[in-house]
Amino acid sequence: MITEDSCELIDALIKQGRSFALWRVAGDDCIHFGMQTYGSPELLYDISDLNGRTGFVIAPFQISSKHPVVVIKPDCLDLPEDILESPQDMIEVLAHEAPVVLTEQEEKKQYESAFCLFSRPLLKGTQDKLVLSRSKTVKRRRGLSPANSFFKACKRYIYSYVYLLHTPVTGTWMGSTPEVLLAGKGKDWQTVALAGTQRLVDGKLPAKWDSKNCQEQQLVASYIRRQLAALNIHPDEKGPYSVRAGELSHLKSIFKFALPDTRMLGDVLSLLHPTPAVCGLPKEDAFRFIIEKEGYDRSYYSGFVGWLSPTGQTDIYVNLRCVNIHPDTYTLFAGGGLLASSDLEDEWEETIDKMKTMQNILE
Repeated sequence: MITEDSCELIDALIKQGRSFALWRVAGDDCIHFGMQTYGSPELLYDISDLNGRTGFVIAPFQISSKHPVVVIKPDCLDLPEDILESPQDMIEVLAHEAPVVLTEQEEKKQYESAFCLFSRPLLKGTQDKLVLSRSKTVKRRRGLSPANSFFKACKRYIYSYVYLLHTPVTGTWMGSTPEVLLAGKGKDWQTVALAGTQRLVDGKLPAKWDSKNCQEQQLVASYIRRQLAALNIHPDEKGPYSVRAGELSHLKSIFKFALPDTRMLGDVLSLLHPTPAVCGLPKEDAFRFIIEKEGYDRSYYSGFVGWLSPTGQTDIYVNLRCVNIHPDTYTLFAGGGLLASSDLEDEWEETIDKMKTMQNILE
């Protein structure tokens, strides 16, 4: 059983460059562990190549030679107690470029420039929605334990999917994400539309949502209906309703459906990713616009992460509220959906609130 007493062992796995994942499904008490000790994680360059595969997956927003889809195929499901005595140079640890720490003024200036660029096609009506995100790099405090931070997140964010992952290719990622991309087993599957953001009101869910947030959520829901229809899937739908995610609230609709062939989960993920909740609409145009104009590399933020199994339980989540942990710094990520009616200051504050999900844990 993996508990907080295992933190030293888990942190040692990161220092040794091991390929492993630690995760807890939303609303569950069980913490899962999987480590690949033989060979290297599988690197894929097309989401459909996940068809028939089993393992812990992390996929980027945009697949590239630098950021492939990575599949950890665990052969060790229990934390090895002798890891502290293992040679620390037995696995090659790849060097990752250290990100730059900016001042808040520099960050705000970059965001304002990007907001202006993103607003133009929205005001012209050539895009219905665009998701603008940003990153923030912070100096890592001495003694920060990724493993301890993972357990803190599990306690604090009961209804989010919490994970900690390391591979030599990806580096160390941790997150607490509320958004299911694809989950289920057998014939019972689901995905969700999650959009719109408000702060909690005295710790409670808000009673009302403005038209901007409702429209944003409806755009995501409509997209999911169309994508599932392309597979001749007509889901049962529930929502939208307010849900809590950390210290924030969102609008959520659940889509439940049957899959005729679970060996084709990669095809389903390829149709759903990226959703308008992390990209925009029309999707293909929004994706290209983000790559060209956003001004930074999202890496694995707003991709997807989780356990994939065509014969067992699958839990794949959109990689939101996440952090990339480096040796001396860590990088937070957050974004928000922009419509023609979006306000710069409101959107900036939303990214600050979303980054606090992980920053509060790390500090």
